[in-house]
Order: sequence, then structure tokens, then C-alpha cells
Amino acid sequence: MLGAIALLAQEHAAETDESTRFILPHASELVWGSIAFFILFLALWKLAFPKINEMLADRAAKIRSGLEESEKAKAEAERLQEQYRKQLDEARGEAAKIVEEAKRTGESVRKDIVAKAEQEAQEIVQRARQDVAGEAGRARQQLQSELVNLSLELATKVIERELSQPDAAKQLVERTIDDLAKSGNGSSR
Repeated sequence: MLGAIALLAQEHAAETDESTRFILPHASELVWGSIAFFILFLALWKLAFPKINEMLADRAAKIRSGLEESEKAKAEAERLQEQYRKQLDEARGEAAKIVEEAKRTGESVRKDIVAKAEQEAQEIVQRARQDVAGEAGRARQQLQSELVNLSLELATKVIERELSQPDAAKQLVERTIDDLAKSGNGSSR
């Protein structure tokens, strides 16, 4: 094959003018160059290509393991994300329960406070009524006492005036005796 290339090159050189001749190598150079190329290719094939292929295989294995690890990490991240979502949903549900319980407790406390306030208001009104009733009783007693005192004073003045007139005093005594006699007769029947 190399020989065919060399012959074609010589024919081509013969057909073209002399100026292109030094661009194409001579046939012997082409043969030795081809032999050197094949020796170099065989050395690379036996020594370098297996190392290169091994490096490429190691690299491919590392890439594959990295992809597998990233897939595992992605799956783990998705699992954790789903777990966090569940925890977040549970926390939201728990927070809603706590808020609802706080509302119920607040409403219960409000009702208790209102009930206590109403009870205290009723007790205050009851005490005020009792105080008013007590004050009214005391005022009645005081008024009665004053009335008795005024009546005695008036009676004393009337009796003194009556006694100062002997005829009128005599009539008063007789009238009182008659009244007592009548009331005594009425009670003995």
C-alpha cells in the first residue's frame, strides 16, 4: 500500500513541473517514514494505548460511580424533602390544633370571666340592696324614735297647758277615766 502511494507520488511529480518536486518526499524517505510510523504505532499500541484505555475506563468508572452517587444523593434528597414536607405538614396541623385549642381555651376563659363578673355584680347589687334595706330600717327606727320623742314632748306641752287651766285639767282627767273605763269594759266582755 505504501508502495502504491509512493508510485502515485512519483507519477504525480513527473506530471507536474520541477517546482513542486521538493514538496513531495522521495520514495525512500516515504518508505522509511512509513516503517518508522508503523513501529511507533505498534509501540503505542502495545504500551501507550492500553494505559490510555485503562485511564479512560477508570475515568468512565469514576464518572459512572459519580453519577450513581449523585442519583443516590438525589434520591436521598428527594426522600428527605418529602420527609421535611410531611414534618412541615404535621407541624402546620399541630399549629392549627394549638391555635384552635387556644381559641377554645380563650373562649372558655372569657366565659368564666364574664360569669364571675356577672356573679360579682349580682353580689354587689345584693349587698347594696341589703345596705339600703338596713339603712332604711335604721332610718325608720330613728324616725320612729324621733316621732316618739316629739309625741312625748307634744303630749307634755299639751298636758302642761291643760294642767295650767284647772277646769280643762279636770275635764281631761274625767275624759281619760271614762275612756279607760270604756276600754276596760270592752276587754272584760
